[in-house]
Amino acid sequence: MAHYLLDTGIVIRHLRGEGQTVALLRELGKRKRLAISSITRVEIHAGMHPDEAYATQKLLNRFVTIDVDRTIADRAGDFIRKYREQNHKITVPDAIIGSTAIIHRLTLVTLNEKDFPMPGLSIFPIPPTEK
Repeated sequence: MAHYLLDTGIVIRHLRGEGQTVALLRELGKRKRLAISSITRVEIHAGMHPDEAYATQKLLNRFVTIDVDRTIADRAGDFIRKYREQNHKITVPDAIIGSTAIIHRLTLVTLNEKDFPMPGLSIFPIPPTEK
């Protein structure tokens, strides 16, 4: 079972070969299996160049992919509505990723804590040199 959910930005940094991110994910992966939301797969594929397809798919296949089910979708929609009422924009992908982490009790590994204001969300602290 996974313990960490990776945000899209972390996966992108790994694909770009950024040493500290690669080392971090290797270390986390030694402890527990790493997971991504299916929305992260969408975002990664959408930004992928054709010559990156093999390496990208190879990396993505190492992660558990958590599909968006009705519980995640409902919670994400509730978050979007709640924050919109507070004049705080939250994107659909971030709402889905945050909801996935909360519902599956995973720690979110992200570079953008401010994008995930949801209560009850556990966030893995990225060292300042990583940002």
